[in-house]
Amino acid sequence: MIEQILGKSNTHSLKLFSKEEVDWLEERVFQRQTKKGKEYAVKCIVREKDIKLTPEEVVRQLYAHRLIEEYGYPISRLAFEFPVFFGRETKRADIVVRDKDDLNVPYIIVETKKPNAKDGREQLKSYTLATGATMAVWTNGESITFHQRKNPNFFEDIPGLPLASQTLADILNKPFTLDDLIREDKLTKTGKSLKDLVLEMEDEVLANAGVDVFEEVFKLIFAKLYDEKTGAADKNYNLVFRNSGQSDIELKKKIEGLFKDACEEWPGVFPDDAKIALTPPHLSICVSSLETVKLFNSNLDVVDDAFEYLMNKSSKGEKGQYFTPRYVIDMCVRMLNPQPSEAMIDTAAGSSGFPVHTIFHVWREMQLAANRKVSHLFTSAPKGKAEIDYVRKKVFAIDFDEKTVRVARTLNLIAGDGHTNVLHLNTLDFGRWDTVTKDQTWIDTYNEGYKKLRKLEIDPSHTYFEFDIVMANPPFAGEVKEGQLLSRYEFGSKNGKPQKSVSRDILFIERNIKFLGAGGRMAIVLPQGRFNNATDQEIRRYIADKCRILAVVGLDGSTFKPHTGTKTSVLFVQKWQNDKNQPNYNPKLDDYPIFFATQRREGKNSRGDKIYWTKDKSGTTTDPKLALLDQYGHPIVYHDLFATYNYVWDEEKKTNRLEQLTPDGIAEAFAQFAAKEKLSFFR
Repeated sequence: MIEQILGKSNTHSLKLFSKEEVDWLEERVFQRQTKKGKEYAVKCIVREKDIKLTPEEVVRQLYAHRLIEEYGYPISRLAFEFPVFFGRETKRADIVVRDKDDLNVPYIIVETKKPNAKDGREQLKSYTLATGATMAVWTNGESITFHQRKNPNFFEDIPGLPLASQTLADILNKPFTLDDLIREDKLTKTGKSLKDLVLEMEDEVLANAGVDVFEEVFKLIFAKLYDEKTGAADKNYNLVFRNSGQSDIELKKKIEGLFKDACEEWPGVFPDDAKIALTPPHLSICVSSLETVKLFNSNLDVVDDAFEYLMNKSSKGEKGQYFTPRYVIDMCVRMLNPQPSEAMIDTAAGSSGFPVHTIFHVWREMQLAANRKVSHLFTSAPKGKAEIDYVRKKVFAIDFDEKTVRVARTLNLIAGDGHTNVLHLNTLDFGRWDTVTKDQTWIDTYNEGYKKLRKLEIDPSHTYFEFDIVMANPPFAGEVKEGQLLSRYEFGSKNGKPQKSVSRDILFIERNIKFLGAGGRMAIVLPQGRFNNATDQEIRRYIADKCRILAVVGLDGSTFKPHTGTKTSVLFVQKWQNDKNQPNYNPKLDDYPIFFATQRREGKNSRGDKIYWTKDKSGTTTDPKLALLDQYGHPIVYHDLFATYNYVWDEEKKTNRLEQLTPDGIAEAFAQFAAKEKLSFFR
């Protein structure tokens, strides 16, 4: 009877199905009388009611039978004519295999057509997108195609469907290691930034998801960083942060498990009961957007841009503090030349760039001194006891913004191989530290680092410390008006009278100098006016009385764009130290030379976009795909703050060879100046 239904010329078009499958349907077909005459009918395998058997229905009944008998999906999970909503319009999907965890959610959508039909593929994709189904099948009884929905704009062909007892990952069985991620890195291939992807996710799902965008993106980045770090330690590890064939609900369970593991590995960033708040469909889109993005790199630029964007949606930008570009940080670190024996702190840490890059600098010097291969620094390359002890005992950071501290702790935990002394404290309001540090929640997270910080105090009032290095980009905007706070500062009074208000950055100058021990050195980013305004002469006199002014480096006006066009300079000083028996000997002088420099290669354009060297170094580009790359595949920013090097390991000579990629810059010129002046930290 099927031959009569299809017509003799179409009988061969059921070749997708076996003789046994066709015989099964043939045995169920019967004729019935209707008002219009006789017609062929069958009892529907899913709806269990008699229906007219058309050529298209033949294909649908046969494929539903296969889903049940061959793939093992129970009838309870199958639905015919499943409603798919497009605004006010409702359409019907031929077959839907529903999610085992939620029967209201499609898992597989099947579009069946009569033999020889070719249409319906785009319609199938629209159904899949509208419902969030994981897989889609198109068949006309003769041919068949299988697809996985990867994201709203991309379907990937797959070889078949999983059994009911399997996931799609089981049949794809495609390994995806960190090496695969490096090859597939979306940022390298597309030239997009992580910030661009976050903006796209906001447009697609996050803005209407009813969640705290910062928190949810942070959770995903946190989980993915943990996944990549695990992959860096084990070359055979298959990355978990990807949709490898799970339904949206299964995918959420997997990513939540990864996030939980990350929280256990790196405690103190999220509350113990923190969970991903995104719905399964929203999370699926975000995972698809991020899964081929490599977050790990040697300079933190990838995550910095995204976090800076997210932070500026809250309080950070209002207080006039913006994340310092990594090339500015590297210049400061190179010019202050921190050593393994020296303690450093960032008193306005932001995303903790100064501490992390200080760690990298010291570790690299350790590797060079030991004649070991210089590794990709922002990875989980094995660290020795001396390297870990340095992070545990010598590197500190403070910030008053709780969200920023959590970002900083995350990056420090990874860079420091699981250790961090990033503290949530108000650097300027140290009179309240004793109250803040008694809170049990604060103690649970920060007390271990705080105890180590206290060991570097000179007095119990938290006023004076003995750090060797302070680096900071403090907020410039706004004035402090609290009398109780100002009373603790020399700049809080003038001619014996209390000041009503003092600019925040002025207080940071005084506070940072008091963080320094004798002979300690500091780099601080300040508004240009502090160096030449007649009204700021007292500030300059204070600095000169306490310290030797080592250098002033004028930064380009675009450095902190697009957030602010404030012209800034970096001040480098070393506190006076008259004890010639100390390694940081710096006797007080009345007259001495100062190193002055101005950045000429701007690093960013007037819109705040990074500018890169072109591959042939003949000019500049804003397209990372056209840029000169370092040995880790990162585009090199067009600046003259320092030279960029590759560290090439000579296997035969068992030594590192430096390959210079860009011309010498300000940091190299300062090193020559420091050697000529016999500055203690460059001898």
